[in-house]
Amino acid sequence: GCAVFGEDFRLPLSQRWHPARGQLLRGRNDQVSGTLMPQKVRIALDAMGGDQGPAAVVAGIALSAEKNPEIRFILHGPKDQLEPLVAKKSDLTGRCEIRDASGVVSMDDKPSQVMRSGKDTSMWSTLEAVRQGEATVAVSCGNTGALMALSMIRLRKLPGVNRPAIAILWPSRNPQGFNVMLDVGADIRADAEDLLQYALMGVSYARNGLNLKNPRVGLLNVGTEEHKGRAELKEAHELIGDIAEDGHFEFVGFVEGGDIPGNKCDVIVTDGFTGNIALKTGEGTASLISDFLKQAFAYSFLSRVASLLALTSLKRLKKRIDPRRVNGGVFLGLNGTVVKSHGAADATGVSAAVKLAFQLAQTGFTDRIAARVASAAERAQDVSENETNGPAI
Repeated sequence: GCAVFGEDFRLPLSQRWHPARGQLLRGRNDQVSGTLMPQKVRIALDAMGGDQGPAAVVAGIALSAEKNPEIRFILHGPKDQLEPLVAKKSDLTGRCEIRDASGVVSMDDKPSQVMRSGKDTSMWSTLEAVRQGEATVAVSCGNTGALMALSMIRLRKLPGVNRPAIAILWPSRNPQGFNVMLDVGADIRADAEDLLQYALMGVSYARNGLNLKNPRVGLLNVGTEEHKGRAELKEAHELIGDIAEDGHFEFVGFVEGGDIPGNKCDVIVTDGFTGNIALKTGEGTASLISDFLKQAFAYSFLSRVASLLALTSLKRLKKRIDPRRVNGGVFLGLNGTVVKSHGAADATGVSAAVKLAFQLAQTGFTDRIAARVASAAERAQDVSENETNGPAI
């Protein structure tokens, strides 16, 4: 194997670690061929958090069930509302368990309020399923702040992680089609050590989510020159650069906003304040370009004819930049994997979040991040002791 910082990214599907249960998952043998079949994955879903209600969530998991026979679902929310919706979807027959949870976390609820009185909510119940090892990944379209706060309380942070991060996939010019960017809003603060942890977790995500063996990491700044930026960025630049070789990733140094969708790096590291503004700016710009294209092709009769001739290419473009198809921010640095779907996600968006959750569950993602962060912390401690005690004789 290629165990880099405790992370064997070539581990076969038949021997992957279950982060919640703390045990090795083994596939089952096909009784006809004798070949090893993949283990079924159970995903817990908060049915009540999104703007479009439980109907969109049920429709989304039905799409996923149709495409992937290896997924099983635990759906959390009011049983009387969910049972009729699930009953209409034949693809969910025998594959979806409903957990009754009467409370709902609204988008207006404060995280502190949810932590105090949210035990009866679908969000709390969803995270509890991962905590108890009943599901490998939790998916929710709900209130981001409440979801992160509850995740930190119920799942706890990984040892060595000071601040968890939210990572997203950003459409890019790279061959894999996307770049990883973190943090995009879990915490507005981040010191040099936090940025180092984000880099390590982002590398794990790029390996397991995008199948990149040697990801390139860039640190977002106002310029690429080493003398630019705040003190914590300069310190983080040194820390990430020092650990890159042992971590088997390439550090390209500082990158700028224009490199986020570019091909200079695969992982973009920043604080949650900057990352969230960049994310919302990108979403708004994509929406604006879409509106401009619609207006341009509706301008005249010839424009409409041209749109018909370019229809195939336009559909391909729409699919590539459609935010629903890359829907899902991943909470990194917790004892369990949580995928945050967009609040306005429809069935297509929910299905995309489930697909991402399934991919991460297959790779034993949480355990690999834990090993990588722990190894980095151990290495930093060794360096500190050497600096304090001097070289061994």
